[in-house]
Amino acid sequence: MLMDKSDNILNRARFIAVISGVFTALVSILLIFNYVQISLYDPLDSQVMKQMVARLSSEPGNEELIREIRQMDLLARRAYFNSLWQLRTGAALLLAGAITLIVSLRFIHRQDTHIEKPEGNNINEKQVRIRSQKWIAATGMIIILLAVLSALFSSNHLRQFDTERLADTASVDEEDGIEKLQISSRVAGDDPVGEPADEPEEETGEVVETISRITMADLNENHNSLRGPLGHGITPHSNLPLNWDGETGENILWKTEIEVHGYNSPVIWEDRMFFSGANDQRRVVYCLDRHSGVLLWEREATDITGSPSVPPETTDDTGLAAPSLTTDPYGVYAIFGTGDIIAFSHHGERLWARNLGVPENHYGHSSSLITWDGKVFVQYDTAAGSRLLALDVADGSTVWETPRDNDISWASPILIEQDGSMRLIVLSNPNLDAYDIDNGEQLWSVDCMSGEVGPSPAYGGGLVYAANEYATMVAVDPSDGSIVWEDRYYLPEVSSPVYHDGYLYIATTYAVLACFDAQTGDFIWEFDGEDRFYSSPVIAEGRIYAFDTSGRAYIIEPGDEPVLVSSPDLGDPIYSTPVFADGKLYIRSNTHVYCIGDN
Repeated sequence: MLMDKSDNILNRARFIAVISGVFTALVSILLIFNYVQISLYDPLDSQVMKQMVARLSSEPGNEELIREIRQMDLLARRAYFNSLWQLRTGAALLLAGAITLIVSLRFIHRQDTHIEKPEGNNINEKQVRIRSQKWIAATGMIIILLAVLSALFSSNHLRQFDTERLADTASVDEEDGIEKLQISSRVAGDDPVGEPADEPEEETGEVVETISRITMADLNENHNSLRGPLGHGITPHSNLPLNWDGETGENILWKTEIEVHGYNSPVIWEDRMFFSGANDQRRVVYCLDRHSGVLLWEREATDITGSPSVPPETTDDTGLAAPSLTTDPYGVYAIFGTGDIIAFSHHGERLWARNLGVPENHYGHSSSLITWDGKVFVQYDTAAGSRLLALDVADGSTVWETPRDNDISWASPILIEQDGSMRLIVLSNPNLDAYDIDNGEQLWSVDCMSGEVGPSPAYGGGLVYAANEYATMVAVDPSDGSIVWEDRYYLPEVSSPVYHDGYLYIATTYAVLACFDAQTGDFIWEFDGEDRFYSSPVIAEGRIYAFDTSGRAYIIEPGDEPVLVSSPDLGDPIYSTPVFADGKLYIRSNTHVYCIGDN
């Protein structure tokens, strides 16, 4: 019986070894093929492109040719980043397969050594088997090594192409003005730290009495929602840092480790910073002293009626804590991918909590919260039905709820002032909508969008702007919902557009920051980053602050052409949007929150 059991285990190990060996070989071959394909055909330096650029030298005023070159460049960039994703994913799969293969082969070898054979082994057969295993292992290692080298040494055609094309087309650019360019442990603070006290979920009378109207002055002094005041991506703060270095620590005033990860961006009210994190076990709201980075308190979202016992499945790039919080003088409000929304005072007392229904969302819920006039606004677009809600900040009760006719959206609402009243602007597939914040009445709706909508709307110069990758970009007159202009050239997939001083700026996942005339939609310039943009650009002191996913920032003086002021590198992947206050920049990575300022 013992021998039978050992044989069964050994057979399973052999089966795993065979499957992992075949899998590893296939991935290795695909990586090598991908390397050979890229080596033989550089998608960013085709003969067609060279001929078009040469033709442009003799036809500098040919606008149609310029558009064709830009379109080909755009397609090449998408091809490059798709190849880069394939190499990174393939390398990870190859490593996993190789580890499984090695472990299973090691187990088989040890079992063969310990299991006694019922009959004597033939020495010649054993030697043949050993030689075969060595040849197989050697061949496999060679294939794996070639695949790894293919992944590591694949050329970065994007950088080569940029340099060569800039040199080749310098005269054309000059003539036409075309520019190419945990919190690991709880830290003592001034507030009690620990689990939330057993408190009723209803608001107390004392807090209700203190609620009054917040003003634009309040918002300008703080950073209370995703992308700052009203969600517009413009901050009034000044004396902001232009240089820092994550490796040396230059101008890094503090750096605080985060125990539970989340993709949301921090929000600030006075001296306190708030953000959230979540995993399958915990949903946490954090509060830091923004001057020192010290943890003042952390509270978990627990004991909420209707909250699911098992959280919904989400993708790794969304998770359960993608939405940014919002805050006002009375509390901080957080929503999680479980449908739980919860409020705490600035000192960590639990005020109220409720569940809005578990969102049916194949990536995970990511629409951030925003507040005004004593209400928290929730864009809750799911596969089971979409709705827009206004909740009372005092007790979480529903002030109004408006059903919506659209698909899932990952965009976040913004607020705009129109004819002396505040309006809520919401983007989804297929609609860009405006709502009255007092009663939830839909004021206008424009059927203009498609796809999986992630970027939030933008506002400025009297127009509302909306854009999404593989769809379109539109400018809409908020007085009547009419489309002023439309363009399909550079489009964002995740990052939200921002308006400033007559220009509209778009950051793309193929590493391009583009500028358009906000009134006409005319393309002005493009700037090449080194990696993808997920973080949304923010205007601070009239400059563009944009972080790519590698952690490198691009600080640009905008206008008719971009002027790169500096490009400091944090050296930590960034997907969140920067926050500003009192001469300091705050940014969240996957593992830390940073405070950056001139020493």
